[in-house]
Amino acid sequence: MLNVDEYLSMLVNQSIITDIKAIIAQSKDKAIRAVDHQRTLMYWHIGKRIFEEEQEGKERADYGTFLIKYLSEQLQPEFGSGFSTRQINLYRQFYRTFENVHTLYAQLSWSQYKLLLSVDSQDKREFYIAETIKNNWTVRQLERQIYSSLYERILLSNDKESVLAVAKNEKLPSDAKEIIKDPMYLEFLGLKREASYYERDLESAIITHLQEFLLELGNGFSFIARQKRIHIEGDEFFVDLVFYNRILQCFVIIEIKTVNRQQKVDTLL
Repeated sequence: MLNVDEYLSMLVNQSIITDIKAIIAQSKDKAIRAVDHQRTLMYWHIGKRIFEEEQEGKERADYGTFLIKYLSEQLQPEFGSGFSTRQINLYRQFYRTFENVHTLYAQLSWSQYKLLLSVDSQDKREFYIAETIKNNWTVRQLERQIYSSLYERILLSNDKESVLAVAKNEKLPSDAKEIIKDPMYLEFLGLKREASYYERDLESAIITHLQEFLLELGNGFSFIARQKRIHIEGDEFFVDLVFYNRILQCFVIIEIKTVNRQQKVDTLL
């Protein structure tokens, strides 16, 4: 016989537990993001104040170096390693790179902004900021895209204005080349350095690391099937990988080939 608590638990819609857990997780995430954004703004204002002070002493060539060192000596004992000379220099660079505080996005963390400081042009920074927000990239994902030269790879087959417009959602891509990377970097597959691989090994590695492969493939892709049988004009083929792209509204067929002792991924739309 059921006791009262067991009986009542059967009457409760169990989805309420899932819903409340989701609310708690979302609230925690928002709180963490809010705190991190305030930290980012604090570093920006510190950088701004340092630059203003430097301008007051601009006639003295070594004043900036002295000021950074002096600030570190005064602040680090009380506030910790976040105020070393290296970090304070970083706050100054942060302000000089993003001089308009209204261009700072709450969706980006301080760790992501630190990565963006290494990007050497405003167009590239705008591209990576837009892509990070649109795709909700983690710090690790943004770092990989920067150091694998994502911007340059897409730019090889597109003009700069088109690349930025697609990244910022100001226009829909009119051509697959606007979102598909060429070449693709697949170091995350973890394959050893070999002269050649069996096609099935490369395919299996892609499936194992499917999330990373979708990120590398481009925006708007979802996995549909592997070794899919299709019929074309009476002939039967087995396709290695099939994806769908919601932006282009078409299926993407990937055929993996090993040619001249090198791995090749052919993409057909």
